[in-house]
Amino acid sequence: MAAASARFSFARLQHPIVAAPLAGGPSTPALATAVSGAGGLGFLAAGYRAPDDVRRDVVALRDATGRAYGVGLFVPATSVAGPSEVQRYAESLGEEASAYGVEPGPPRHDDDHWDAKLDLVAAERVPVVSFTFGCPAAGVVDRLHEAGCAVWVTVTTVPEAVAATGVGADALVVQGVEAGGHRGSFDLAEPGDVGLLALLQLVTAAVPTPVVASGGLMTGRAVAAVIAAGAAAAQLGTAFMLCPEAGTSAAHRAALGESGATALTRAFSGRTARGLVNRFLRRHGANAPAAYPEVHHVTAPIRAAARARNDREALNLWAGQAHALAREVPAARLVAELADEARATLRAVSAAVQ
Repeated sequence: MAAASARFSFARLQHPIVAAPLAGGPSTPALATAVSGAGGLGFLAAGYRAPDDVRRDVVALRDATGRAYGVGLFVPATSVAGPSEVQRYAESLGEEASAYGVEPGPPRHDDDHWDAKLDLVAAERVPVVSFTFGCPAAGVVDRLHEAGCAVWVTVTTVPEAVAATGVGADALVVQGVEAGGHRGSFDLAEPGDVGLLALLQLVTAAVPTPVVASGGLMTGRAVAAVIAAGAAAAQLGTAFMLCPEAGTSAAHRAALGESGATALTRAFSGRTARGLVNRFLRRHGANAPAAYPEVHHVTAPIRAAARARNDREALNLWAGQAHALAREVPAARLVAELADEARATLRAVSAAVQ
């Protein structure tokens, strides 16, 4: 097994800032390259993508920067709702789909090319492999350690943190309920709903594993807050979605900078996620079953048609609770400004408590 000392460590970062894997479009090699090149840790999202496409982006990212980077994977999950519930939901979307000139997609189940993507990250010796939607088996963690990969696992509860520590995770991404996008919970039916600061305190008291804080972080002051609370680094997602290097759609970009409310919903994918409230979320959120990725495939044609029309009312507008603070600045500049503000904040706090 590769020595633990040879794997990625937080000491290698110039700044304790991580750009979250942003599946579904915003993740690009250019964004990850810019963040890693600026002294943070950039991530590529492998979710929803063909393994060959992911491999191409990993090679491009590795060729563009000599810095560490990460790849985010989805752990396959079993849906809670049965086929009849999913079918009823698909039928309820008929009018919505017809308005966009499409049909709901087939409610199929898949594992997002799990085995092929594990092969990929191991073969490419990706410095950091981050898992969400579940806990990888100890054998998976051991295999990646053999390849020299550090393993991070997203957790939303203390029991999840204990389980991830038990399989040998090198770090835990502690995701508060403020976070935009999908909840990283292991249990599809019971996603963790604890705020980030409370969850950080609970997790760091329960396990010795280093933690990365995630959820609603948009400013250097917020980065400083979670570092002071015991995190080794801060992971930001929504904050990077307006960067020119991100692949965020035009409709999503337009919505992010506004002061609209966010809500948790299963309407778009069958897995609980936080997004900006729009017509689709309001109309269908209460009826969506806990069935991922079946519901994701059912709504995919509607979302694609809305995106083509630049219509935000039927899009999954993932956003954290502090999304209105997002700024349209280059990613490298954002990393530098976040780091400078965090350091200044920590200095001010240190002076204040002396």
